[in-house]
Amino acid sequence: MEPLTIGAFAKACRLTPKALRLYDELGLLRPARVDPDTGYRYYAVEQLPRARLVAWLRRLGMPLAEIRTVCALDTAGAAREIRAYWARVEAETAARRDLAAFLVDQLTTESRRDPTTMLELRYAARSDRGLVRPANQDTVYAGRRLLAVADGFGPAGAPASSAAVESLRFLDEGAEPAAGSVLNLLEEAVRGADEAIRELAADGEEQAGTTLTALLWAGPKLALVHIGDSRAYLLRDGELFRITHDHSVVQSLIDEGRLAPEEAASHPQRALLLKALGSGAAPLPDLRLHEARAGDRYLLCSDGLTSVVPDGRIKELLAAEDAVGALIDEANAAGGPDNVSCAVADVVVSTGPVPVG
Repeated sequence: MEPLTIGAFAKACRLTPKALRLYDELGLLRPARVDPDTGYRYYAVEQLPRARLVAWLRRLGMPLAEIRTVCALDTAGAAREIRAYWARVEAETAARRDLAAFLVDQLTTESRRDPTTMLELRYAARSDRGLVRPANQDTVYAGRRLLAVADGFGPAGAPASSAAVESLRFLDEGAEPAAGSVLNLLEEAVRGADEAIRELAADGEEQAGTTLTALLWAGPKLALVHIGDSRAYLLRDGELFRITHDHSVVQSLIDEGRLAPEEAASHPQRALLLKALGSGAAPLPDLRLHEARAGDRYLLCSDGLTSVVPDGRIKELLAAEDAVGALIDEANAAGGPDNVSCAVADVVVSTGPVPVG
């Protein structure tokens, strides 16, 4: 069969001649023949399926480097890669959607807020060794401005988690930070925590690392800093929202569509983290501001809770008066395989700093 000119081939596969010339230069879609005198490109009919696949993938928005990978695979492998790519797109879109909703809510809340209404936190916190681990490597803290949970790991995990929380404790004292500067304060504090943990490991020549999830009150906002797989939840108007994203291997597999959420608990790499303090890499925590409302209830917890208690049950127990005790008891009733720590705080109309526990 006669080869197709670049114009005819472009029309058949729905790619422009300009795109075909680019894909030739990149080695993604080489022409079957190039005229040595004119440089004119000709394509074989058999190249149409690959060209159409490239065109479809470009319409999906897939980067050229990933398209090259897909085109090199067999049919089943290509389908898996496309599924994983689209799962990542949906996860990124969902994150952007949540951010947009948060910004809209923040702006509309600010416009209708009564400036005379003062809010504050009422809080409770507790840490438990669990039923299996020989020692508790978690550290939890709750104060009038700061809530923090850290889950240490390695031989020096307990001192690491303690050092991480201690590096933030000064934020619970002195003047209340301004909302505009609070994220910078948290970022600097996390860098200090990371340095303290590295020094701890160097002095003791032992591996030391920890997760860290903390909320800092800068009324009427709460600033979140998060690294690792401890979590923060918000119970608002009877609905439970998870406001952190695990920095773990299994979460990345879920995001890519390679692992179902229900498979995560039994995955052999479920304990592996992509980010943590003391890991050697520069800490890159998630930092966000949340608009607090009267009636909100926040939960910070280590994975000793979330690995054995599903979110639906957490929602039920978080509504209890003694939510901290109920959540820890539930984790231990499920076998208590890990240390478990919880800090719970209610956002209430100010009547003076009276902790709930």
